[in-house]
Amino acid sequence: MTIKSSLKNRALRKRAGQFTQLVRHSAVTPRTGETHKPKLVSNGQLGVTFIGHSSFFLQIGGLNVVIDPNFARWLFVLKRLRQPGLNLRDLPPTDVVLVTHAHFDHLHRQSLRTIARQTRRATGTAPTLVVPHHLFDLVSDLGYEQIVELEWWNTYRHGALDITHVPSRHWGARILKDSHRGYGGYVLRSGKHSVYHAGDTAYFAGFREIGERLSPELALLPIGAYNPPQFRNVHTSPADATRAFLDLHARWMVPMHYGTFRLSHEPIDEPLQLLEREAAKAGVKDKVVVLEEGITRFF
Repeated sequence: MTIKSSLKNRALRKRAGQFTQLVRHSAVTPRTGETHKPKLVSNGQLGVTFIGHSSFFLQIGGLNVVIDPNFARWLFVLKRLRQPGLNLRDLPPTDVVLVTHAHFDHLHRQSLRTIARQTRRATGTAPTLVVPHHLFDLVSDLGYEQIVELEWWNTYRHGALDITHVPSRHWGARILKDSHRGYGGYVLRSGKHSVYHAGDTAYFAGFREIGERLSPELALLPIGAYNPPQFRNVHTSPADATRAFLDLHARWMVPMHYGTFRLSHEPIDEPLQLLEREAAKAGVKDKVVVLEEGITRFF
């Protein structure tokens, strides 16, 4: 065996050991949190309900929108540590569903299928599904009325709502080798309201461009899965997310992608603690809104 292959095998064994540690820790950690029924908007408000992880229910422009729905109790061998903030059956009929990329914690096929089925049963018509390019084959059998694939900076209009697909620094493969798949975030705009969902991303110069071109009012930004340090090549730490928020010049920041699945090695409560410290240091602590799962906030 060569030195190079020996080092590679050692690195693989280390990774396997770390993953086994995550699985064991998740399995023995009690699941916490409560589910609630979403409150519905009135008078043209923007309603935001955090479901958990990167999943949100938005009420914007008179439409019901769900982003990256994942109601799974287990992600393969990783246990969900926080209850979904909503029961799937309590979601009102959905107009549009957005998926940011193909990773299993963001594109959860059973959650997507159930939302399509429930809406069709209630209204006679299934929702529209918006995905990045080259994801059609992963979702074509889930029962959606229409599937729209977008490239970066392309916009799809649904009623009074404009949905623009924006860049991120991540990757989109469903499995290790299908690296052709798209990924990114979305900016949703209707009237005076606009929301940016970053999907998964590391910090990159694109935040400034998104802010300059689309001026989102509310930024949903990921703050977890940053330890070990090399994970920051594809994920934002709380410090990175604070810097991104400053680049965007948004009015409000809502953190996401923390506390639901143990995907990395930072303590489960550390991301919010660090975010509070970083936001205070940057002078934007009063602009950070931490949402409890299932509690609808009106903006």
